Amino acid sequence: MNAFRPIALGIGCDRGTPATTLVWAVVDALAACDANLLDVVAVASIDLKADEPGLLELARWQGWTIHFYPAAELAAVPVPHPSETVRKYTGTPSVSEAAALLAAGVGMDQLIIEKLKYRGPDGRNATVSIARIPQ
Repeated sequence: MNAFRPIALGIGCDRGTPATTLVWAVVDALAACDANLLDVVAVASIDLKADEPGLLELARWQGWTIHFYPAAELAAVPVPHPSETVRKYTGTPSVSEAAALLAAGVGMDQLIIEKLKYRGPDGRNATVSIARIPQ
């Protein structure tokens, strides 16, 4: 088992994305950087998702507190993959990358998973980004 390496997750998703799809998105992102659920110390998203049932269920299941940032705060964060489509629907060009960076309190150089996209069998989309938290 690898040594504890604290990380922050930024999560974005379609409206109505079930917790199971979010779980698989998170598992894929963690596997991509050789991290595990025990490394997760911060989780964040956009305030538009503060009432998203699947996201809240995932947080309850893991015992996570999710910090929800307003679009304007997320929009102020430089990210490697801004999206005009995301901006059109949320008011910010990035949800998962910006949320991960804000939650970790770091800059782009600490982003270890950039906007991993996952499409569930239900057709719903989720994105997960992971930032390293300095120890």
